[in-house]
Amino acid sequence: MANDASTVFDLVILGGGSGGYAAALRGAQLGLDVALIEKNKLGGTCLHNGCIPTKALLHAGEVADQAREAEQFGVKTSFEGIDIKGVHKYKDDVISGLYKGLQGLVASRKVTYIEGTGHLSSPTSVDVDGRRVEGRHVLLATGSVPKSLPGLEIDGNRIITSDHALTLDRVPESAIILGGGVIGVEFASAWKSFGTDVTVIEGMKHLVPVEDENSSKLLERAFRKRGIKFNLGTFFQSAEYTENGVKVTLADGKTFEAEVLLVAIGRGPVSAGLGYEEQGVAIDRGYVQVDEYMRTNVPTISAVGDLVPTLQLAHVGFAEGILVAERLAGLKTVPIDYDGVPRVTYCHPEVASVGITEAKAKEIYGADKVVALKYNLAGNGKSKILKTAGEIKLVQVKDGAVVGVHMVGDRMGEQVGEAQLIYNWEALPAEVAQLIHAHPTQNEALGEAHLALAGKPLHSHD
Repeated sequence: MANDASTVFDLVILGGGSGGYAAALRGAQLGLDVALIEKNKLGGTCLHNGCIPTKALLHAGEVADQAREAEQFGVKTSFEGIDIKGVHKYKDDVISGLYKGLQGLVASRKVTYIEGTGHLSSPTSVDVDGRRVEGRHVLLATGSVPKSLPGLEIDGNRIITSDHALTLDRVPESAIILGGGVIGVEFASAWKSFGTDVTVIEGMKHLVPVEDENSSKLLERAFRKRGIKFNLGTFFQSAEYTENGVKVTLADGKTFEAEVLLVAIGRGPVSAGLGYEEQGVAIDRGYVQVDEYMRTNVPTISAVGDLVPTLQLAHVGFAEGILVAERLAGLKTVPIDYDGVPRVTYCHPEVASVGITEAKAKEIYGADKVVALKYNLAGNGKSKILKTAGEIKLVQVKDGAVVGVHMVGDRMGEQVGEAQLIYNWEALPAEVAQLIHAHPTQNEALGEAHLALAGKPLHSHD
């Protein structure tokens, strides 16, 4: 197969999602000759089927809630329902604008963009629809797809994934959501705002089970108040069609019925049938295995993003792609501290965190060496104005640094930026307490929590 490019690229990237395009942009910026291969649309899952469209739906839901509840602020409004076509137009316009901007960026950096289905054909080449693209190094960034369970057939109408949910042509009257992680609770939140009767099924003991248990309990309390139902601690057994929808049976025999079943049990890597194993790339349960510098066991191949067993977050993909590009360009690179990555679940209320949970801290440092403090947002003026409830919880090594910040409440995702600085710079509570936070802001609550942890609380009790 001929190399039609008549050149050997410094870097050939298979996959144009968050990790792939970040590596392409940074690599080109550093003078590397880069080829970027994508079979669908530049931007990948995050832009077209993940982060951006789901947050657009959640914002539309927030606007709906504000219209219903405006009277509590002294504003008279009327809510006449959801125009799902209008919601999709709004969502698609957001995506379209970002997509055009990204295409312009790639073109401006002089990245060679190749549309087509790629297949790893050697440790230094990718075949794309009859064309061989050669590179000194290959980066695998083929992302992920929604997972299902054995015997659970996705039909795209009654039993759907998040991909289908993003383009559903109706607001379902009722929905069962299988999975209470990030994807599940975000759709539960959006659909409830749209007027859907929602039930979440989660096999673990809590919603958002990877978060600090206190955050999970606060979210569960908020969901109960919103009328979002959930069943915890029992796993799914089977699903069958009814006359008008779907019936779900759990392992304990309990049953639930609804118009649709959203399967939101996570996303799995796209690695099968792409030539990875044939070229000797180590794979475990579909995930490409890498070291802390994103290198595979094949010296000329790296991998990033949802394809590798790290946090499935777009901003993690960005960071991993940048790391690879800088390493290949000869810059000094530092491995990513995944505990230091900010994590946000954009339901209502939001759940945001950085660092480790209290349970993990006790496991690492010992229960007697860990201090935890909770600051209730009821004491924060801006949160009171917004009528949001929640808490900020700090986890500290006794007489040492803050190793975990866990926040629940509307707009807490906007506070996680300072929280990641606190964690990543190993700040002491007294050091954060010296900083002046603007009043009245929700950001002030983060400062107040550190004042309290430093032993000098202001708007909270001793």
